[in-house]
Amino acid sequence: MTGLTGLRAVVTGGASGIGLAAARALAAQGAAVAVLDLDPGGVSEPLLGLQADVSDGVGVRAAVDLAAERLGGLDILVNNAGIGAVGTVEDNPDEQWHRVLDVNVLGMVRTTRAALPHLRRAAAARPGTAAVVNTCSIAATAGLPQRALYSASKGAVLSLTLAMAADHVREGIRVNCVNPGTADTPWVSRLLDAADDPEAERAALNARQPLGRLVTADEVAAAIVYLASPAAASVTGTALAVDGGMQGLRLRPVDRS
Repeated sequence: MTGLTGLRAVVTGGASGIGLAAARALAAQGAAVAVLDLDPGGVSEPLLGLQADVSDGVGVRAAVDLAAERLGGLDILVNNAGIGAVGTVEDNPDEQWHRVLDVNVLGMVRTTRAALPHLRRAAAARPGTAAVVNTCSIAATAGLPQRALYSASKGAVLSLTLAMAADHVREGIRVNCVNPGTADTPWVSRLLDAADDPEAERAALNARQPLGRLVTADEVAAAIVYLASPAAASVTGTALAVDGGMQGLRLRPVDRS
C-alpha cells in the first residue's frame, strides 16, 4: 500500500518499540521517514536514523531541521519519545518527576516547536497533509496502580494534544494522539523481568485488558498511520484508544464455577 507516497515524516523515539513499528509502517505506506532517537544505530534503510535527545531543545531543533533537509520537507511528526516510571505519589523523588515530565511532555513541546515551520510550509503547499500524532496512554484516562508520575505525564500529553489541535487547525495542521493500553514493548518486558513472578505479572496485565492480551506495537502503529494520513483529513483533537477495550468496556467477571 502506498497511501503516504510523497509525504515526509519524523518519528521521535523511533529506534524500538512503538516508535520503530510506526516508522516502519509509515515507510511501508510510501512515506520517507526519519527516526530521531538517543541511539539510532540499529535503524536501517529505508529509514533515516538521526541522533537526538528530546530534552535538549537546541539539539532537537538541529535534528528536525536536518531531517527536513534530508527528506525534502516535513509533513508528519510523530511525537513518540518517552520514558516510564513506577510508583505511587510517595515513591518518586522530585528529580524523577522533573525528568519524566521533561521528556514526556516538554520533549513533545520542543520537537513540535521545531517542526511547526516545516509543517506550515507543507500545509500551504499541499493542504490536508500536515499532521502531528502524539503517543499518549490509557494512563491518561484510567486510574492505574503504581503509575502516578507516568499517568500525570500522559494526562498532560492528552491536554496538550487538544490545545495544539485548537491552536493549529486553521493553519491546516491536524493534531491527534493514540492511547495505547499495556503494549508488548521493551519497556514492559523490562518491568516484567524485574517482577518477583514475571509470569504471574504478565498474566495479570493480560487479564486487565478485555481482549485478554497485551496490545502489540504494530497495532498501535496502524492507528498512528491512520491519524497521520490524508484518510483522516477530518480528524483532529481526537484521542484514539488502542487498548483492548480497557477504556470503555466493563465486563462481568468470568463465572468459573
